[in-house]
Amino acid sequence: MKIGYMRVSKGNGSQNIDLQRDALLAAGVDAANLYEDKASGKRDDRPGLAACLKALREGDTLVVWRLDRLGRNLKHLIETVEDLTKRGVGFKCLTGVDIDTSTPTGRLVLTIFAGLAEFERELIRERVMAGLEAARARGHKGGRISALTPSMLRRAQAAMSNRDTSVAALCEELGVSRTTLYRNLTPDGQFTEAGKRALAEQRKPRRNVNGRA
Repeated sequence: MKIGYMRVSKGNGSQNIDLQRDALLAAGVDAANLYEDKASGKRDDRPGLAACLKALREGDTLVVWRLDRLGRNLKHLIETVEDLTKRGVGFKCLTGVDIDTSTPTGRLVLTIFAGLAEFERELIRERVMAGLEAARARGHKGGRISALTPSMLRRAQAAMSNRDTSVAALCEELGVSRTTLYRNLTPDGQFTEAGKRALAEQRKPRRNVNGRA
């Protein structure tokens, strides 16, 4: 059985789901077996896709109008199709790249795509590592920038040293979460290493684009 999935971006009037619907119906998908979402492809919460994947059984074929209707990105697309293959479910794309996992050519294209996805992941990892290395060379140790200003840190330190202080009330007053507070201060009001770094970083004079303070 063929099951179709359609997606258009929510609120995007330039996209028309009728085009996808007509193409899927012409490809032999029954109208009762069409699932749709009106949401960005980057979103994880796509109830139509979730229902579609749940409805698929061994021997079925998932049909989409175009590859970008299914996956958030290349990695997600490959993982989804590979999962379908393991379940004995076929996959067919109607326009753009010709992918039909029921044919040797389609399976070859999918293998190439999987290689490209791995290549993309390696490039991203290399760029991240190179960026971290360059930052360390400039003396930046990485990590989050504290949401607490020096004056807030001092005020929090004084409050935390008082046993009667309500941590919940202090967090509400400062506008930060407990996680942020305890990242910078111990329960008895001592600065953590992150808190000390935050104070040191925020004391440094800021420089303009010409390098002047």
